[in-house]
Amino acid sequence: MTEQFDREQFDRMAAEWRYIITDMICRAGSGHLGGALSLVEIVMTLYYRVMRTDPKNPRWEDRDRLVLSKGHAAPVLYVALAYRGFFPTSWLKTLNADGTKLPSHADARFVPGVDMTTGSLGQGLSCACGAAYAARLDGKKHRVFCIIGDGESNEGQNWEAAMFAGHHKLDNLIAITDYNKLQIDDFTDRLLTLEPLADKWRAFGWEVFEMDGHDWDAIYNTINAAIAARGKPKMIIAHTIKAKGCCIVENKPESHNIKVPDRAAYEKYMNALTIKATLPY
Repeated sequence: MTEQFDREQFDRMAAEWRYIITDMICRAGSGHLGGALSLVEIVMTLYYRVMRTDPKNPRWEDRDRLVLSKGHAAPVLYVALAYRGFFPTSWLKTLNADGTKLPSHADARFVPGVDMTTGSLGQGLSCACGAAYAARLDGKKHRVFCIIGDGESNEGQNWEAAMFAGHHKLDNLIAITDYNKLQIDDFTDRLLTLEPLADKWRAFGWEVFEMDGHDWDAIYNTINAAIAARGKPKMIIAHTIKAKGCCIVENKPESHNIKVPDRAAYEKYMNALTIKATLPY
């Protein structure tokens, strides 16, 4: 997928996505706002400029796969899929409601375009390794992308998967760490430091890249450089800002899972967004 890039249009759409994501979570009464807002530019770039997908045929055999291992950030994936035409945008207002097709964590059973049900942190990268290894065995050329969280990187299973991918030299696997430096309780470096993060991945046999996760050019160029690299799995460390665009919780631990008990709280979060937009439902 390569869409003509218009910076002004992409900036406007990123602001709109943040507005919609916040509305979705506020309507639901609670949700993981921070980790969804930190991924907007990355997910938009994947679906509009990088990944090969077909909204009319979500299970197209030759599509690129995306495993959102930090499945609690599903609202940003849902918005991307709705905007690309995998399902109606009217579904977005039903996040986690009774009878919804959009549960709070990404679910491949109900949502067209979701490649892997995720949310049990630490498991997504293992699934992505399996998908990448299966593609090699089948002689397929599609790529497998996997987004993991920095807090999620405390999970030991990630490092088992890292060892597997490095051993098998899965160069059709491109992982991205959403390195927003925060997790549910506090800043990551206060709880269990990840540094030196890049060196850790290199030690497991991965090619490592770093980028500003909100800079359009850096995201596009880094992902394409990772795709082009051969002989190793690839890890992109994306430096992002948790809850970017929502001034009252931006870069704060309390953005991880907000509670919205009433209309006043809804208005508080919606008014805290740097840019207002029109809801598509």
